[in-house]
Amino acid sequence: MRNWFIPIAISAWFCACAQAAPPVRVEIDYDVLRNGSAMAEVVDRFEHDGKTYHLVEQWHGRGLFALLGGITRTSSGTIGGGALRPLEFSDVRTGRDPVRAVFDWADESLKLEANGKTRTQPMPAHAQDKVSMLYGFAFDPPGAAPVVINATDGKGVSHYVFEAAGRQQIDTPAGQFDALRLVKRKDGPDDHGTEIWLARGHGYLPIRVLITDKDGTRIDQVVTRIAAP
Repeated sequence: MRNWFIPIAISAWFCACAQAAPPVRVEIDYDVLRNGSAMAEVVDRFEHDGKTYHLVEQWHGRGLFALLGGITRTSSGTIGGGALRPLEFSDVRTGRDPVRAVFDWADESLKLEANGKTRTQPMPAHAQDKVSMLYGFAFDPPGAAPVVINATDGKGVSHYVFEAAGRQQIDTPAGQFDALRLVKRKDGPDDHGTEIWLARGHGYLPIRVLITDKDGTRIDQVVTRIAAP
């Protein structure tokens, strides 16, 4: 793993940036664009009581992508040590069998259920699922050190190492945000790029996710609304 070098002044800012947990209930809407064209609308609903959390993410296709139906992904679990600890994740899509992951923290095992098959494997370090990983930053804002995440989609586990790339002012349909930008360290030339922007003034909630494939295809998920009912 490469060393992380950062000026002293910036390092001090990172140490001071930790904030309280996000609102006990928050809804975030996003537009998803594929190479600039509308692809889907996403609605996240996140709730927590300081000890447990529940997250529902719903995708609705737009244009030709509407023919593919919808996606509902859920994650629920506990909160401890400044981190989300998923217990169960599910991914339900139109016309497909549900996919599920069960986290057994006591036994340190991960059960994956997909394509009518079930397998159990050792739980990796820094375990998350594909929706909880974005909200974990709100409970433990990134600092100077790289952030390691092993996230499951119910079928397998993907390894991520994110590095902070500084603050940016970004304009979105929901307004302008002072954001912390994270960049995924690539595993090789064929690996896709992933960038995440977290809203510093909104508890480090995710406001943009950009995925760039090796062929240049860009999937850009950008916030359109944040509400704390």
